Amino acid sequence: MSQYKIIFTGPVGAGKTTAINSISDVPPIKTDAAASDMTKSRKAATTVAMDYGIMNLDDGEKIHLYGTPGQERFDFMWDILVTGGIGLVLLLDNTRADPFKDMRFFLEAFKKYIGETGVAIGVTQMDISSKPTIADYHAQLQISDLKPPIFAVDARVKEDISLLVQSLLYSLDPGLAE
Repeated sequence: MSQYKIIFTGPVGAGKTTAINSISDVPPIKTDAAASDMTKSRKAATTVAMDYGIMNLDDGEKIHLYGTPGQERFDFMWDILVTGGIGLVLLLDNTRADPFKDMRFFLEAFKKYIGETGVAIGVTQMDISSKPTIADYHAQLQISDLKPPIFAVDARVKEDISLLVQSLLYSLDPGLAE
């Protein structure tokens, strides 16, 4: 039985904890603490170490799901969490002031890891803010050499997050689709 590890990252409030909660087949472990900085204007609690869940696959294999803290001051956890991972799911909040800046920041922060593995991008909150569009994100990604799968997702919806994880897995191993 194989076990894999996927990392979820993105800015505060993008839906990392919610996404892991929606897709995990076991009750997730969360390390939330009361928000004490500018984060409290977006939400009452924030992840300070990690979120953790498990996704069971039909063949008995497991995917371990790790969510990073979104605040840059906890970036020391990012290097710890990516160790042994097979890919990255980047969640972006479309209601933030500059989601393209967030995207560039996280793609740069995880550049080495993404280069060794892969990335899939999910854009949340598009029901609240429809601009920028997914096409706009694709245009921004043209600047980089990356052409990751990118979707509008609702982090609360298991099927949306499953699609995002599947797209990451297919981008890592196109033979999986067969």
